[in-house]
Amino acid sequence: MSVLKEFTKGIWKENPVLVLMLGMCPTLAVSTSAKNALGMGIATTFVLAGSNVVISWVRKFIPSNVRIPCYIVVIAVFVTIVEMLMGAYAPAELNKTLGIYIPLIVVNCIVLGRAEAFASKNGAFASMLDGLGMGLGFTLALMALGGVREFLSAGTLFEYVVVPGWPDFLLFKLPAGAFIVLATFLAIMNYRRIRKAEREGTSYTPPEMDCSHCHICK
Repeated sequence: MSVLKEFTKGIWKENPVLVLMLGMCPTLAVSTSAKNALGMGIATTFVLAGSNVVISWVRKFIPSNVRIPCYIVVIAVFVTIVEMLMGAYAPAELNKTLGIYIPLIVVNCIVLGRAEAFASKNGAFASMLDGLGMGLGFTLALMALGGVREFLSAGTLFEYVVVPGWPDFLLFKLPAGAFIVLATFLAIMNYRRIRKAEREGTSYTPPEMDCSHCHICK
């Protein structure tokens, strides 16, 4: 697999939010604004890339029956680093808004899933690219959701007024608004896939929602 393909697969083809449907908890909870989404995306990308590299380095020394606890310890180290950096340098409001969702990166299925599915089987450089690509895809999806929700609810983007006098639409600040926007994104993506299949003379089959590709539980 080429270096470019390794990096870009997580942005669109295997986007963790819009294709693999992973990390739904932070996706729906933190995407109230583009600013919050960007902060969460950067934090997750750092943890993904760092933990992937370390797990790739030590994968041959970890016994198979304790690999998951070891992966979690590695991930927890990087999450702790992120927490300390955010506490020192991130704006207080952003740090307060993200709150518990930063420590929860430890058990985020995107991070643990990439550790098991990719980093434990590939070299450090490829694992870093995989983490960066998946993190970027997660960040872009989160920012798209956050941007749409922020604009529809207040007429702003990154807290800058885009449409003066926009009436407050509180629905899109609530969890129900997150589900509506995410469902709309998924419907558009499925429509594009169906039209592409029709142009190619084939039929579109939705992917099965199972964990057969993961093998974490075995």
